[in-house]
Amino acid sequence: MKSIVIVIPYFGRWPEWFSLFLESCKWNPTVNWIFYTDCEPPKGVYPNVEFYSLSFKEYKQLVSDKLGINFNPDNPYKLCDIRPALGYIHDQDIVSYHSYGFGDIDVIYGNIRDFYTDGILEYNCISSHWDRLSGHLCIFKNSEFMRNAFRKIDNWQELMEKKEHIGIDESKYSKVFLRHKKYPNWARRLYSLASSYQRNNYFKEQYSTVLFPKHWWNGSWDHPTRWYWKEGKLTNSEDGDKEFLYLHFMNFKSSTWLHKSRGEKAFWDGQTKINFVPHGLESNGFIIDETGFHQP
Repeated sequence: MKSIVIVIPYFGRWPEWFSLFLESCKWNPTVNWIFYTDCEPPKGVYPNVEFYSLSFKEYKQLVSDKLGINFNPDNPYKLCDIRPALGYIHDQDIVSYHSYGFGDIDVIYGNIRDFYTDGILEYNCISSHWDRLSGHLCIFKNSEFMRNAFRKIDNWQELMEKKEHIGIDESKYSKVFLRHKKYPNWARRLYSLASSYQRNNYFKEQYSTVLFPKHWWNGSWDHPTRWYWKEGKLTNSEDGDKEFLYLHFMNFKSSTWLHKSRGEKAFWDGQTKINFVPHGLESNGFIIDETGFHQP
C-alpha cells in the first residue's frame, strides 16, 4: 500500500475539538500526520501522529533558511501561505513516504483510503475540490518535481515574505495545476499540453465543506448539518449510508468564509463550549451538529 503523510505546522493553542480530530486520524492507521508545534503533546495514544516540538520563532527561522527568504510573520495563520513549499521544507522528514500533503485541523476524517486508493495516489496532485486546490486537504506525489512545484508561483518569494496572509495555498498555487477553475475538462486537457504541472492531476469534488455557495452532490441547495462519526466512518442525517472523505466544519465555527446565501452568523458563533464529548470517550463515536460535538 502506498504511504501518505500529512504535514501540519501549528502554533498557539490546540482547539477544543482536537481530541476528536486525532481520533479520526487514529482510525486511518495507514495514513500518518506530522505536526511541528509549540503546543503540548495531547493526552492519548495516536500511533500514526507525530509531534515535533519547537517554538514559532525557531520554525520561522527553519523556513527562512530552507527557502532562502525572510519569513517572519507575527501571526501563525500566515503558515497557510507556505503550504505549497512544505514538501521541500520538510523533505528529510517525508523521504520514506510515497505521497505527502497539507491540511487543516477543523476537519473530521472518514475512511481516507476508501477515497484515495493506490490508483488515485498515482496522480501528481490530488484535490478534494473540482475547481481549485483544497487547503483543508491536498495530497501530492512525493517527487522532486512536485516538491519544487511552488517555484512556479509568480513572485513566490515576495508573497511568502509578506507579513499578511494572502491565501497562496489555494488561490496562487491552484493556477500551477489548474489554469482556470471554470474551464471544462476539454480546456484543461488543452492547457496540459503547455505545462507538465497541469497533467496527471485529480480534481474531484468530495463535498467535504458544508454551507459553501454550491449545490450538494444530489443537486439540493440544502446541506446536511447533522453528521455522525463512528469507528472511522463519516455519514450524515440526509444521505443515508453514504460515506464521506471528511467533514470540514469551517462554516459551523466561523462566519469569516460563510457565504451570505447561508446566513449572517455561523452556528457556533458566541458559544462558550462546543465539545461535549468527555475525553477518553471519543472512540465511542460522536455527532457534529448546529450546537457542537456530542455523544451519540
